[in-house]
Amino acid sequence: MAEVNASPLKHFVTAKKKINGIFEQLAAYIKESSTFLEETYKNEELDPVTTEEQVVEVRGYLSKVAGIGEVLARRHMKVAFFGRTSNGKSSVINAMLWDKVLPSGIGHTTNCFLRVEGTDGNDAFLLTEGSEERKSVKTVNQLAHALHQDEHLDAGSLVCVMWPKAKCALLRDDLVLVDSPGIDVTTELDSWIDKFCLDADVFVLVANSESTLMQTEKSFFHKVNERLSSPNIFILNNRWDASASEPEYMEEVRRQHMDRCTSFLVDELGVVDRAQASDRIFFVSAKEVLQARVHRAQGMPEAGGALAEGFQARMFEFQNFERRFEECISQSAVKTKFEQHTVRAKQISEALRLIMDSVHIAAQEQRIHCLDAREERQDRLEFIEKQLDLLTIDCKSKIKRITEEVEKQVSNAMAEEIRRLYVLVDEFHLDFHPSQVVLKVYKNVRAPSLLCSDLCCFGRVLAESATISASVLICMVSCEGLKPLLPVSIREQVDKLVPRKCFTLSYDLNCDKLCSDFQEDVSFHFSLGWTMLVNRFLGPKNTRRALMGYNDQVPRPLAVTPVSTSMPPCPQGSMTQEELMVSMVTGLASLTSRTSMGIIVVGGVIWKAVGWRLIALSVGLYGLLYVYERLTWTTKAKERAFKRQFVDYAGEKLQLIVSYTGSNCSHQVQQELAGTFAQLCQQVDVTRQNLEDEIKDLNKKIELLDGVQSKAKLLRNKAGWLDSELNMFTQQYLQQGR
Repeated sequence: MAEVNASPLKHFVTAKKKINGIFEQLAAYIKESSTFLEETYKNEELDPVTTEEQVVEVRGYLSKVAGIGEVLARRHMKVAFFGRTSNGKSSVINAMLWDKVLPSGIGHTTNCFLRVEGTDGNDAFLLTEGSEERKSVKTVNQLAHALHQDEHLDAGSLVCVMWPKAKCALLRDDLVLVDSPGIDVTTELDSWIDKFCLDADVFVLVANSESTLMQTEKSFFHKVNERLSSPNIFILNNRWDASASEPEYMEEVRRQHMDRCTSFLVDELGVVDRAQASDRIFFVSAKEVLQARVHRAQGMPEAGGALAEGFQARMFEFQNFERRFEECISQSAVKTKFEQHTVRAKQISEALRLIMDSVHIAAQEQRIHCLDAREERQDRLEFIEKQLDLLTIDCKSKIKRITEEVEKQVSNAMAEEIRRLYVLVDEFHLDFHPSQVVLKVYKNVRAPSLLCSDLCCFGRVLAESATISASVLICMVSCEGLKPLLPVSIREQVDKLVPRKCFTLSYDLNCDKLCSDFQEDVSFHFSLGWTMLVNRFLGPKNTRRALMGYNDQVPRPLAVTPVSTSMPPCPQGSMTQEELMVSMVTGLASLTSRTSMGIIVVGGVIWKAVGWRLIALSVGLYGLLYVYERLTWTTKAKERAFKRQFVDYAGEKLQLIVSYTGSNCSHQVQQELAGTFAQLCQQVDVTRQNLEDEIKDLNKKIELLDGVQSKAKLLRNKAGWLDSELNMFTQQYLQQGR
């Protein structure tokens, strides 16, 4: 800290370190921003949130900042010394360096531009213009001789003197001193200015106090003032030690030089105001200062040797010049070297901040759009799932209702056809004969054909009614409910898919086998006979069981009366078939005996009441009726009886399969409806799967946009932070002294 406070040049060093650090951070920030923008621009999963122009623009900033960083790394404070030949320019530089670095002496000793800068090594060396060869320098005299004898250099040539920083504290702070030939020995002043002066921070005009400012010196600095804006100019009136020989005129001569120099700086050049002019004009003796400092470096007293009177005042004046010079060049170099780049860095950071802000806004808008799209798809997915559940329940109910309706229609159709069977059989005409051969053909060939003809009509009615019902339900389900849920590409094809025109009911009534066990009875039966009367009162089935004793009739247990007490009664339910037959015949005989006895008794009563004539008439009529029926029992009558028996038998058989056929047809309709509905549900599942895939893609896209948005926000904040760093640098280094 003491060293920093001791040397104003440290201000430039710290400012250079600070601005280089800022530009390193800016370069890293631009590189990060460029990578981010390129990755975002090339990401095919995102809609464009950045443009190609922005990518190219940021990539251009990267190269510009890299170039500025290289320039800043080479930046240093530069002071150029100008004056007429033998005014002591090299002596002034040597005095500032505390050593005889540059050749000096009487006459024209410097025949080219000499650039003195520090090197980190321990050895001094020379670098000539256009060559990287290092030439060793051991002493100042050898340097002078090398410049004059080894090489023939023109006045516009440049020789770099690399002097170890360890030997000179002034060169440690990025300070470069440029010595020039006399401005009165060449006419190429314009080229000198362009080549060596445009980047100079301070100009030192070394004048001869034994004379006044010459027009040559003024003309040169007028040219400098035209090329540069308000250059920093110091005027050293060297060889002021000559005034010690005429002390009585010292103050008047000093005042005369001060007035002329002030007029030149203020009135002619306008680089400073009159109040500041006194801080730019000094009266020194560089030769004395150099001698004193060399003695001090060798451990000898500063005032040793032949020094003129007033040496301490002149030494203080030279030290005051050095202090003012260091303050001025430090402030000037910071401003001239860093201000323009600082402004450019602020422009770049502001441009990047605006780019990142636009990317952030674009990503935010796209994210909001994706959130809305995801919400819309989630609502639609939820609606589809709920609607599909409701439609499934409703469709099941409708399918159940329509299948019941189909079963009912089938049953009604079969019942109607069974009723029409009598008419169809009556209209059927074929040669009939009661012989067994003809009857067998009649039953096995003609009768099934007749039945099939009837059932074909039944099938057409059945198919039409069932198919219409199924088609109506399918159209209703698909169009009203499922169609809005289907994919857009499928909706137009729904009308082609349903109802399925090829759907027909399939059934097999097995007409060939339906009446295979039909047994006709075309024998004569008197209508008032015993069997017919019993049949009339008990029915055909009960009559057969009663008269023929079918074993499928469950007998009622008969009470068994034991013959003697020694024989156990027969157990109930152990009666054999023979015993059952005997029991039935005994019962019938007993019934007949009782009936006969009753008839005899009643006949006797009637005989007495009405007489034999009425009885004879009744018996005659009974006989005539029997004879009539017997005579009318022709082949036609037998055919009618056969048809009637066949219709009764076929109707009974068809009645047995009505329920089965109805269930079968309703099951087919149910399968068709359920299959069609399932097919449509599969298409709905395609829509649902598409929505789920879209939601998944949107979630991924939103996640990517969140990352882009966060990264853009972070980079935008970094740009703001860099801008604040640049503002702090401006306030700390560029606005001081304003």
